[in-house]
Amino acid sequence: MPSPFLTAQWRRLVLFNYAIDPDALLPYLPAHTEPDEWNGTCYVSLVGFMFLDTRLKGVAIPWHRNFEEINLRFYVQRRDPVTEEKKRGVVFIREIVPKRAIALVANALYRERYRMHPMWHLWQEKDGEMTVEYAWKQTGCWQSFGVRADMAATDLKEGSEAEFITEHYWGYARRDARYSVEYQVEHPRWQVYPIKAWHCEVDFGAVYGPAFGALNGAEPRSIFLAEGSEVAVLDRRIISA
Repeated sequence: MPSPFLTAQWRRLVLFNYAIDPDALLPYLPAHTEPDEWNGTCYVSLVGFMFLDTRLKGVAIPWHRNFEEINLRFYVQRRDPVTEEKKRGVVFIREIVPKRAIALVANALYRERYRMHPMWHLWQEKDGEMTVEYAWKQTGCWQSFGVRADMAATDLKEGSEAEFITEHYWGYARRDARYSVEYQVEHPRWQVYPIKAWHCEVDFGAVYGPAFGALNGAEPRSIFLAEGSEVAVLDRRIISA
């Protein structure tokens, strides 16, 4: 069993989920994977959350333990040719963090698409409600999204859309036409909070490219706020089948 490369807490995950044409994702699709759909819909998710108590190989790096991350991701599956296990995973179109060293390490070792930008977040609890917001500065202005939610968390329902979005335990990254990077992510099932209001001021076309411009002003298919948990990201491996 591979050892954890990274351990941390992922907390207060805001997930805005949009239907998208699968053809828009083909340039990012890793070899030996295929799009994973829920009820016939292909999804892309804008996700913001906090990394807390981050450690690499068990070592806490000064000034790099607690930070925001925002990513745009989609969902894939792969049938393992040896075990026949169906692995359900995520692919990141872009990941944003406020720390340059984190971006450099993740891009070099995991072939991810990290970029460094100024960021901020808001966590606020008042009168039985929770406000969670994430933002970053790009294209000369601040991009932001967030929710207001009830503070009574609920368990994920079997077969639900929320379960599909949150229950992917593998990560994949495209290396070239033949090889991909695969790694496992371990965490328990998360709870989610009922959403009461939301906002999204993100220029998808300017930030992620013209293929995602249709998301500007689009109504999300769903929005979730997950509490998160401790997580472990295991060492990567290169797959060719």
